[in-house]
Amino acid sequence: MKISIIGAGLIGGSMALKLREKGIARFIYGIDHNQQHINDALELKIIDAEADLEQGVRNSDLIIIAIPVDAARKLLPDVLDLVSDHQTVMDAGSTKAGIVNAVKDHPKRSRFVAFHPMWGTENNGPKSAIAESFSGKAGVICNKEESADDALNTVEKVVNALDMHIIYMNAEDHDIHTAYISHISHITSYALANTVLEKEREEETIFQLASSGFSSTVRLAKSHPEMWVPIFKQNKENVLDVLNEHITQLRKFKAALEKENYEYLEELITNANRIRGILR
Repeated sequence: MKISIIGAGLIGGSMALKLREKGIARFIYGIDHNQQHINDALELKIIDAEADLEQGVRNSDLIIIAIPVDAARKLLPDVLDLVSDHQTVMDAGSTKAGIVNAVKDHPKRSRFVAFHPMWGTENNGPKSAIAESFSGKAGVICNKEESADDALNTVEKVVNALDMHIIYMNAEDHDIHTAYISHISHITSYALANTVLEKEREEETIFQLASSGFSSTVRLAKSHPEMWVPIFKQNKENVLDVLNEHITQLRKFKAALEKENYEYLEELITNANRIRGILR
C-alpha cells in the first residue's frame, strides 16, 4: 500500500518503520507541521517523501493520523472530505469517544477506523521511533460496526503486521478503561515530580539519591504537555472520576500514618499486592 502518516513522530514513525519492515508499505508520505520531524524522518528513512495534506491523502491507500487527540479530532473531517470509497483512514489517539463523535454524521464515516495502540514512552519525535515498539501489545479497535468491512479489514491487517493482539471495544468503554490504566498513571507521575521538585530543592541530591523505583515512577513525568493536556481535556470526566478515587486511596494511607494504625497500613499494602496476580 501507499501510506500517508500525518504526524511523523514517535507513534507514526514507529508504525511506519514496522509496516515497511513487514512489506505492508511500499511508499510512505510524511505530513507534519514540524519541519524538523520531516527532515529527521527522511534522514532515518521512516518516510519516502514529504507531502501536504491534500497530496498525501489523495495519493494514499491508507492514511494514519498520529497527532495529538485535539488536533486529530479537528483534522479528521477534513481528511474524510478528501478520501474516496476505496481508501481507509485510521487514527492512533489515546481517547476515542471524542474523535468518533466528531465524525458520526460525516458521509464518509465508514472509511474511518478508530484505533489506539496501547504503547508509548516519555519520548517524542521520529528519532525515538522503534519498529518493534508495538510487539505483544494490545491494539484497540473501537466501534468497528461503524466502519466499512474493507476498511476494517485493512486496519486489522495493519494491526497484525504491528504484531499486536486486537481488542474490540466501544469508544466510551475504551475511554473509561484507559483513564484507569493509563491516564491516571501520568497524572500521578506529574504530581510526584512536582512534589519532589517543590520539597527537594537541591537537584544534585535528587540525582545522587534517586532510586530505580523513584526513577521508574516519575519517568512518565517527562512526557510532553502538548500530547497529554489534550488527552486529559478529551477524557476529562473519566479522568476526574479516577482522580477522585486515587485521592481517596491516598487519604487512606495518610490517615493510617497519622493515627499510627499500622495494621490498617499493612491491609492497604496487602490489598494492593493483589496486582501481582494480574500484572506479571
